[in-house]
Amino acid sequence: MLERKRTERSKKPFLLMLLDIGKVLMDDRANEVLKKVSHVLFSVTRETDIKGWFRNGSVIGVIFTEIKGLEDRLLKKKIVTHLSTILNHTQFKDIEITTHYFPEASDDGMSGNGHDMNFYPDLLKRNSSGNPSQFLKRALDILGGVTALLVFSPVFLIIPLLIKLSSKGPVLFTQERVGQYGKRFTFLKFRSMYTDCDHKIHKEYVRNLICEKKSFDAGNAGDTQNQIYKIKDDPRVTSIGSFLRKTSLDELPQFINVMKGEMSLVGPRPPIPYELENYDIWHRRRILEVRPGITGLWQVNGRSRTSFDEMVRLDVRYIKERSLWLDIKILLQTPLAVFSGKGAY
Repeated sequence: MLERKRTERSKKPFLLMLLDIGKVLMDDRANEVLKKVSHVLFSVTRETDIKGWFRNGSVIGVIFTEIKGLEDRLLKKKIVTHLSTILNHTQFKDIEITTHYFPEASDDGMSGNGHDMNFYPDLLKRNSSGNPSQFLKRALDILGGVTALLVFSPVFLIIPLLIKLSSKGPVLFTQERVGQYGKRFTFLKFRSMYTDCDHKIHKEYVRNLICEKKSFDAGNAGDTQNQIYKIKDDPRVTSIGSFLRKTSLDELPQFINVMKGEMSLVGPRPPIPYELENYDIWHRRRILEVRPGITGLWQVNGRSRTSFDEMVRLDVRYIKERSLWLDIKILLQTPLAVFSGKGAY
């Protein structure tokens, strides 16, 4: 965990090598194999590398700091070669060696199934279903989700009719989004745009927003003081869609995502996968530590008036301070933020 946080600040990568020796240790009553494996690791690693139990009594972990290029392959080859010479064939075959690079090297910083959770054992423990705070948060999500679906049931009948009358296409807009631990899910909204729109305009907007550390207003590019997260006067948006976005009524189907456990009532907004291509390492915290939410500190404190980095800082602040009471306060503040319409497009 500490090395991960150092890398988030310094951006200097590290390699986590895991040696699963659980099968070998079952017959290693005199700890001879363990001594040989330990000898190899201490002989081929640097003093600055960190060695110890990753999973007590079964998996040894080695953190190689500031790894570059193909060093990970060379290190693994060196260790495999040494082990093969001092262990018999059966012992060597029963040892599984895996390497894990941080930050993850794929284009969006994760695999299709999410982030490599070997780097986040602390989060898995903190967010386990046995944690009382997680149980209470999930209970609040279910209670709030059921209540919202019942209260807004008439709206679920009216809005689809308005959408159908204003433009051709489906009532619901479905999109792949990134949830907790980087796992992807189908995100639901009432459709507010014309069908078959070109999403390049939004992709380019996001790249400028994140990489150039600024926001721009597509409808008023000369106004540098008006920092927004959504594109104002987006030409892809229908007439009824503009109203739905302004009032946030297009978000109502996300209560279904909440009931399915893919989202929470309160949490960071779930990003589109291509957004992650432009994320800095520290930005990833917003999609790791908690489920994405319908509302959050960003919605009640800034919404589209804030920059991207400011939005992430609000998300990180929520992650650090999260509690049942904070969720309730944010939920109570959300209607005012919605009705005021400030920063919404």
